[in-house]
Amino acid sequence: MEETVTDTEVDVAFDEDGLVPAIAQDAETGEVLMLAYVSPEALERTRETGLAHYYSRSRDELWQKGKTSGHVQQIESVRVDCDADTLLYLVEQEGGACHTGHRSCFYRTIEDETVGERVFDPETVY
Repeated sequence: MEETVTDTEVDVAFDEDGLVPAIAQDAETGEVLMLAYVSPEALERTRETGLAHYYSRSRDELWQKGKTSGHVQQIESVRVDCDADTLLYLVEQEGGACHTGHRSCFYRTIEDETVGERVFDPETVY
């Protein structure tokens, strides 16, 4: 059963784990940068600070995008889809969004051809 949280203007339908997927998209270019998950607390922190916050399923903790790398996502707008179970973060991306050093996490094709730009060296950042 899905949980509905009403601490925002729109009732966001968080799943049984208390999460919704969030797509980060460059507000200026429309480039899709990444997909991550958001908890109610992450959404609240995002709205309070104007910086993208997510929930790490693997680490089981809230995290601010770019806190370690400096590659923050400044929020321009948060949108919700028609079913209120997916968020769209329209962002101004500093540096790269992907931990591999690429601007977008979607930097390769299904044939494993690299099509995206590497903008930083992850070895020097992490």
